[in-house]
Amino acid sequence: MAYAALRTLLFGLDPERAHDLATWAMARGQRLAGVRRRVARRLGTRDPRLAVEILGLDFPSPVMMAAGFDKNARLVPMLTALGFGGIEVGTVTPRPQPGNPRPRLWRHRERLSLQNCLGFNGDGMEVVATNLGALAERTVPIGINLGKNKDTPLAAAADDYLRLVEHFATLGDYFVLNLSSPNTPQLRDLQVPDFVVRVLAAAAQLTSAPVLVKIAPDMTDRAAVELATSAVSAGAAGIIATNTTTAYERIPGAREVGGLSGAVLRERSFELLETLAAALGDAAVLISVGGVDSAAEAYRRLRAGASLVQLYTAMVYEGPGLVARINRELVELLERDGLARLTEAIGLDR
Repeated sequence: MAYAALRTLLFGLDPERAHDLATWAMARGQRLAGVRRRVARRLGTRDPRLAVEILGLDFPSPVMMAAGFDKNARLVPMLTALGFGGIEVGTVTPRPQPGNPRPRLWRHRERLSLQNCLGFNGDGMEVVATNLGALAERTVPIGINLGKNKDTPLAAAADDYLRLVEHFATLGDYFVLNLSSPNTPQLRDLQVPDFVVRVLAAAAQLTSAPVLVKIAPDMTDRAAVELATSAVSAGAAGIIATNTTTAYERIPGAREVGGLSGAVLRERSFELLETLAAALGDAAVLISVGGVDSAAEAYRRLRAGASLVQLYTAMVYEGPGLVARINRELVELLERDGLARLTEAIGLDR
């Protein structure tokens, strides 16, 4: 109820301004140890039945913050206090860049969805590395989502990704090659096996951390399976499915720019998860993102082949208490199904 009132105020603002205000408040709050501890006591309680050991990492919950919310790794302590079991920061580019011109973020309230054309706006790898290095403690895994600078030609894109991997080699618990954002011109042209195989082979010489590939929902199933299979064969530890969609026809009146996220993406994201799970089996970790907004939806993804799930848009509509509610209700779903721990539900106890 408290967030409903706050949401009314925030939704009266331009979406990006509202986001900036919310993240400013979180950053201020996390600097006060008493505030952070109160948030953690109320929302961040960990139930050991939800713990997942995957990618050589310990996730206290399978519910993660998706990339895009904390682009510059400034909010890790507060996001941890909210109950996220892992945090993916970024997308990070080698050099700072302002992103695309505003306005570049819109709400589709009736569809519980967002549309963004941000364009990898961020402070660049030097600032993000400083922020990560300054963390007093890290109690959940932190992934780093990597992207090329807008003005880097496609022919030199591999250099951007590898420069980032090398720079963050000791700071990231895992890395994500983001080749699927619709907001950097021609970026999706890199979603081809030849490019992915080449970058993964070079990345393996720079880091021992797991490297995953994030793919678009607008690929055909056949192309997605081909890319994922090639990536895994070349050493990718997993696939993140999916990024935002350019299927603008799903929301009447949507601008034909950027990508749609949230509930509008839910079924396509789930369909592609099922397809990849059938094709890859146990060969790779699958992380499902896109329309995850409840414990029921998270559980559906986990039972369908995902080892972890991510969310972002749902928190805009449901508020910061959403993660704690999902974690609590996931335990109830396990109890309903007579399972002692989540790893039984997702097949990691075999």
